Amino acid sequence: MKPLEQTRFNNLYQSYLNELILQGKSPKTIDCYSRCLRQITQYFDTCPDHLSTEELKTYFLHLVEHKSWSLVKIARNAIQF
Repeated sequence: MKPLEQTRFNNLYQSYLNELILQGKSPKTIDCYSRCLRQITQYFDTCPDHLSTEELKTYFLHLVEHKSWSLVKIARNAIQF
């Protein structure tokens, strides 16, 4: 990612963590959701709020083919949050 976009992601990521904490999510949920958000950011090398529905479908298909269906559900919930 470009430095400006990395800074933007860092700010969004911190806001995301704060919201998870304020919603009373468990430490395990916070860890899973934040890891999923970082992984999708690395996969596309862009901030996740710029991703289209088609890009997300591509990512979920990748997860189904290389990981597990349960990880798809966790990643979907993390992005939806």
